[in-house]
Amino acid sequence: MNHKPAFWTWSIRLLIAIALIGWEAFSPVTPEATPDEQPRLWTFDTDAPGSLPDDFAVGTLFDGRPAGEWKVAQADHAPSPPHVLGQLLGKGAEHAYKVVLIKGSTSSDLDLEVSLLPVDGKADMGGGLIWHAADDRNYYLTRANPLEQNIRIYRVVKGVRHMLKNFDQIIDIRRWHTFRVMMRGCRVQVLFDEKPVFELCDETFKEGLVGLWTKSDAVTYFDNLKLQRP
Repeated sequence: MNHKPAFWTWSIRLLIAIALIGWEAFSPVTPEATPDEQPRLWTFDTDAPGSLPDDFAVGTLFDGRPAGEWKVAQADHAPSPPHVLGQLLGKGAEHAYKVVLIKGSTSSDLDLEVSLLPVDGKADMGGGLIWHAADDRNYYLTRANPLEQNIRIYRVVKGVRHMLKNFDQIIDIRRWHTFRVMMRGCRVQVLFDEKPVFELCDETFKEGLVGLWTKSDAVTYFDNLKLQRP
């Protein structure tokens, strides 16, 4: 009896099985399976008013005091009600930077977005986004100030701001606004209310944490903070 066909059938099946194992071992991971590809969204709606979300860390001022009173607050008019994160301390020196950073948010390339509402302030008003923060003294910052009617982007080194660009903008204190930052390599783009404001290249900070910022006596609400790491 000739067993050659059976032998060849068995050999072909073995080769196919080996090929399939090799393909599974070396095939690339799909975007859906990569944890860093999934956006992180903070709406603050499940956090209790008066609390600070567990993954948020308040910085310190130069005299050692907490850099602001960051707490979840009730705001039925928020983009996603009923809660927001607010910087509620309505007093502070001119260069008192109120900083809160998010643990576990280290990013290089990123797409970062937030909604903000200027609530109060006489010496200062408004706030903005922090990214590529090594700590609460070293980071990139973009902020909107309704008192000055402008938007600016800074690098902050050892607690000292260095302005990179300024843009004059009418900022309505009666409504919510959106900030968006996109960074790829050294290139950073900033959008305010979905309109392009800044585009530049800076290589001071390669990666770091993201966070939120206000200054002096500015009281500001933030909602729908979203981080995408492409």
